[in-house]
Amino acid sequence: MRMLLSFLGFVLAVAVADPAHAAGREGKEKAPPKPVEQATLDAYKEHCAACHGEDRLGGQGPALLPDNLRRLRLKSAIEVIANGRPATQMEGFAAKLSVETIAAIADYIYTPLDPMPTWDMAKIAATHEIITPLADLPAKPMHGSDPMNLFTVVETGDQHITILDGDRFEPIWRFPSDYALHGGAKYSPDGRFVYLASRDGWVSMHDLWSLKTVARVRAGINTRNIAVSTDGKWVMAGNYLPHSLVVLNASDLTPFRVIDVADRDGNGSRVSAVYTAPPRQSFIVALKDVKEIWELSYDPDAPPVYGGFVHSYTKGKVEAAIESEQPFAIRRIKLDDYLDDFFFDPYYAEVIGAARDGKKGRVYNLDASKKVAELDLEGMPHLGSGIYWKRDGRMVMATPHIKGGQVSVIDMEEWKTIKVIKTLGPGFFMRSHANTPYAWTDVFFGPHKDKMHIIDKQTLEIVKTLDPAPGKTVAHVEFTKDGKYALVSIWEDDGALIVYDAETFAEVKRIPMRKPVGKYNVWNKITYSEGTSH
Repeated sequence: MRMLLSFLGFVLAVAVADPAHAAGREGKEKAPPKPVEQATLDAYKEHCAACHGEDRLGGQGPALLPDNLRRLRLKSAIEVIANGRPATQMEGFAAKLSVETIAAIADYIYTPLDPMPTWDMAKIAATHEIITPLADLPAKPMHGSDPMNLFTVVETGDQHITILDGDRFEPIWRFPSDYALHGGAKYSPDGRFVYLASRDGWVSMHDLWSLKTVARVRAGINTRNIAVSTDGKWVMAGNYLPHSLVVLNASDLTPFRVIDVADRDGNGSRVSAVYTAPPRQSFIVALKDVKEIWELSYDPDAPPVYGGFVHSYTKGKVEAAIESEQPFAIRRIKLDDYLDDFFFDPYYAEVIGAARDGKKGRVYNLDASKKVAELDLEGMPHLGSGIYWKRDGRMVMATPHIKGGQVSVIDMEEWKTIKVIKTLGPGFFMRSHANTPYAWTDVFFGPHKDKMHIIDKQTLEIVKTLDPAPGKTVAHVEFTKDGKYALVSIWEDDGALIVYDAETFAEVKRIPMRKPVGKYNVWNKITYSEGTSH
């Protein structure tokens, strides 16, 4: 049963603390799940296991586990089982199964597995597939488009990827994606390869010169996201399930290492996100259930990470104990609270995280391993969509808020709020470009979801509010590599990409798309362009 889950549900799921995990931290015992009737197991095996696996860990269809289904309410799951899902291989079973059996199957797939499944190196390696050998790839682009001005467009309406020419605004390649693809495309440093990750753990690699898929591998059961090292050697996947980081060779996605994610006492944690920090030559990892940030270096000359001190009886002195060897030694940065959703300063010296209470932001210096500031950020800031620019000679950052109609603008030297810009409702995505004086932000949540605000980056005033598709969700802006055009999504199954002149705000072109949840320009991403999410 291939179930297309809504991105909005995911947003809300990760924006708040998980009650089950919170209860676990307080030492409360969860009630054991009710036994599953044999008739329900038989019905699942007969009608569902072929696609989703007898163990519910997925196959042709997605894994059917509580963690994977957080974005789908039980009532909606029953509807999908009964009536299927358009534009997917998920058929409806209303004519084959009783209402009671469908409800029982829905209850079953929301029942946690006991014991929890594992996904070790052997299982990962068994899924690895080379689709186009590297030796068969061309030495130069085989199309006439500028390889630096391509867009990877994620269409979840029918689970496809479109590669869009950013000069002509015409598709040059379209191919099926894995189930429940995470929106953020990641590129190799030269822009040739694009890497994609699905919620079900599949990581795929695609060549933008030959327009062919190169390789794929399943790095986890429930994967949060991936990051690519700036030397082009590694891809790191962060998992919700199991609690792990998986390092893959970027050349062909062969697995290199599995790193268990837990504190020093062995308490495991889901991975909120993994990022690459170019100046540091390291991955930065945000953790959901442990009050730590991890830094794992991929610098070939990085020293080992040292823990406490031990007495060397052979040398007669006290020496620092090596805790882990490079590469990917874990450097733990202690926090005073759980942090979700990160933003980095331009130099990746400081990380800004949203406190779980949705009221504060905290700034940690990665080198000093300590908190250096607190921010007033009432209303759940979406820092992952934050941007920065220079205003009056000082660097500022801006972030939309998931609760409350506002954009906060913060001085990054004093870490003080300069202005709170009132908007028509809560927003989710914000973008700009070094070559435009404007920042664009949506009104993703609420009755004004069809609006798009354009903000002057110097006056901090809204200068234009667009209404591209009345009554429909309008979201996620990305610019061409030169910043002359802004692309906006109509976030609907019968949606489109709208191309705007970034100076006049005039509509240039409307390209039909199937719910284009995100689009990512090669040049902006690989150069970490100002105004682009990283």
